[in-house]
Amino acid sequence: MSGSLLTASQVGELLGVPTSWVYEQSRRGTIPTVTLGRYRRYRREAIERWVAELEAGERERGRSASRRGSGGRVRQTRQRSRQGSLAS
Repeated sequence: MSGSLLTASQVGELLGVPTSWVYEQSRRGTIPTVTLGRYRRYRREAIERWVAELEAGERERGRSASRRGSGGRVRQTRQRSRQGSLAS
């Protein structure tokens, strides 16, 4: 077995979140969890890899949003100007 297993409290400290959040993510299947009977434990390496994947996904979403530019705002402005001309 590589590395020791962490408790939810230790993962919470590592991530800077409440222990209750760690348990909730475990129940949802969001965070990598090792289930030992009724106990939940976490591998530090798996948690670090999971956080890195989340960060990579955020960077990718940021890139795709910058490629789209301000198209959404332009459409809203056009709709408002049409509504204004219809009201006149």
